Amino acid sequence: MDSNNGGQSSSDLQRQAAAQIARKKVLAAYAGNARKQEANTVNNSNGTMKSEPVTQKINSESWKQYHSAWQNYYQKYYSDYYSRAAQNYIAKERLKDARKKAAEEEVLGSLAKVGAKGEKKPDSQPATGGNSQGSAEQDSGDNTTMSVVEIGHSLRQRIRKKATDNAKSSRKRRKFIPIIAGSAVVLLILFLQYNRLIFAPIMAYVSPGNAPASQIEAIDPTITQAVSAEPRLIIPKLNIDVPIRFDVALSDVMAAMNNGVAHYRIAGASAYPGEIGNFVITGHSAGDIYSSNPYKYIFSGLERLEDGDLIYVNYNSVRYTYRVVKKEVVDPSNVAALVVETDRPLITLVTCTPLGTSRYRLLVTGEQISPGYDGADEAEMSTPVTSEEVLPSNEPSFFEGIWDWLTGQ
Repeated sequence: MDSNNGGQSSSDLQRQAAAQIARKKVLAAYAGNARKQEANTVNNSNGTMKSEPVTQKINSESWKQYHSAWQNYYQKYYSDYYSRAAQNYIAKERLKDARKKAAEEEVLGSLAKVGAKGEKKPDSQPATGGNSQGSAEQDSGDNTTMSVVEIGHSLRQRIRKKATDNAKSSRKRRKFIPIIAGSAVVLLILFLQYNRLIFAPIMAYVSPGNAPASQIEAIDPTITQAVSAEPRLIIPKLNIDVPIRFDVALSDVMAAMNNGVAHYRIAGASAYPGEIGNFVITGHSAGDIYSSNPYKYIFSGLERLEDGDLIYVNYNSVRYTYRVVKKEVVDPSNVAALVVETDRPLITLVTCTPLGTSRYRLLVTGEQISPGYDGADEAEMSTPVTSEEVLPSNEPSFFEGIWDWLTGQ
């Protein structure tokens, strides 16, 4: 196509010009014969027209020009036709070579990636017949076609093999999905049930109280100090400074330990600070990490107390000082372990042990050393404990909470 000549190429214009010249010469030859026929047609004497036969004679020169015009036309037409056919053939061959080269490069790239060796191509069949140019071109075209087919077949095989390997690998991985999901569920349940076993020993060595250790250690145990009226338990060695909830019923002890430590009374262990008898305080030593109770680890370090360590209690604006004299581990049902015959004021701290469980109870007992208790009142008797009651425990674990919810306890 040529944009300068109305969208036609020069070969198209030449072909059209040759055809036009040939048509003009043919028309000119036939026009001469028609004029001769008219000249031979004459009127007769009666006024009628008389037609005489006309013998058409063709000028040899005109015929030669007519024949040459058509020869020139067909020569230019077929010359242009074969020229374009040759150009198209060359373009197709170049495109075929480019595709072959691209396919071979893709195969080589694939081989380099997977580290595989290329497949051996089959030996080409020897060409039969003569050594003519047409036979050579046909053999070359056949070899090129075979090469492209082999490359395509090799690529399809590699793609199919890769897809099959990926499918097998995917099926193998899918086999592990239920195992992984089940393991994750089991690990989650174990964490919900036993996480306190991990965190309680850690919290035993982390300050569970709210006051800085320097303020707690500054207490002089030999001096009776006037303090605020808020009841508090202070243990300098464990950095504990926590509020005490007094006169809590056994049924309400668990709720009271969400706000500190709880004091409760039973027959034989119903004393208040300064009275002759046993003054009982209980607190948690462990809880779930996701529990909102800020005092769930308050007694986690109670096992670290030894004989001679000091315990302080602020009560009615007076600070009472106790010295640890005994530690023991009892069963949860051994409530009678709190009942002791004594002629002095005592304090007993109760919590669960081992850390992270509610299997046993740890009792830490101390005797009052300040202020003096000469002439102190004896504790009043409280309601006797029934055989069904047990010592307070930690917060229920994950499965214990579910069981309590199902049974409505």
